[in-house]
Amino acid sequence: MQRRQFLSSVAAAGALGALPAFAQGKPPAGPVRILVGFSAGGGTDILARIIASKLNVLWGIPVIVENKAGAAGNIAAAEAARAAPDGNTLMMGHINALGIAPALNARLGFAPDKDFTAIALVGQTPQVLVAAPKSPPTMQGLLAQLKQKPEAVSFGSSGTGSAQHLALALFEQQAGMSALHIPYKGASNVMTDLVGGQIDYAFEGMTTASPFIKGGKVKAVAQTGLKRAKAFADIPTVAEQGYPGFNASIWFGLVGPAKLPAELVARINSDVNKILAMPDVAGRLEEFGAEDGGGSPQRFDAFMRDERTKWARLIQSRGIKVES
Repeated sequence: MQRRQFLSSVAAAGALGALPAFAQGKPPAGPVRILVGFSAGGGTDILARIIASKLNVLWGIPVIVENKAGAAGNIAAAEAARAAPDGNTLMMGHINALGIAPALNARLGFAPDKDFTAIALVGQTPQVLVAAPKSPPTMQGLLAQLKQKPEAVSFGSSGTGSAQHLALALFEQQAGMSALHIPYKGASNVMTDLVGGQIDYAFEGMTTASPFIKGGKVKAVAQTGLKRAKAFADIPTVAEQGYPGFNASIWFGLVGPAKLPAELVARINSDVNKILAMPDVAGRLEEFGAEDGGGSPQRFDAFMRDERTKWARLIQSRGIKVES
């Protein structure tokens, strides 16, 4: 089903088949904070601000984005987990803190499966496998390099255990090859060195990589979703190029603290689904390659549980450990 058709049908039904009686519940008393675990200007921040601006209008109360950057989103997650369950503190959740981190760090200060209430999946954005200007810009060229120089072809990432690193680990596992992983402290440093040729390749979020691809500074080899994002329909997926089922998308979704009242969850979910179906919002999300958002809280909760299981298995099988 096409994304806009799906969201339109979701909005028409209130997105709450399981909880229709609560769809007209009251919004939070406010003011509302939406915590973001990354700096301003990144993909998570952009999506949070789109949602916040629309909720501000729908609810008639201040809805403010607060950036709590650090520890791959874990600082913001820990604060959100400790917040009162009144809807006045929410978080734009991200794959790092809510999907990957539990398998990497037993002492997070929060438990994603117990300390949060799923509200709505906002979107999934493919990563892009990008090549430095002098590196082969095709899957065939990359594989030939990996066969010729095992563990010498360098891949940058935003850090050990990041979504970008795990996309590489999944690729290594499925291709049966090894590359040289070089962790950085953030995506901007990865892209700077990729453009400069200090590293050969990187898996990077589509929002981050897009300006560099469009500007001709790096070359797109593949995208990591199960299907091509509409905004980047000319870039083939990894799955299309010999690795069926490969999926290493970055995802975002709205969560709150545990024990949020069901009627409040239903109201926020309903309004987020309405926002995602708005033509101007759908257009912005499509620009970033963010698709397949919307649906019930139960859908998002089940999605996160599946993601945690998937990445935990990969982390264990590849022996990935966080940097000390």
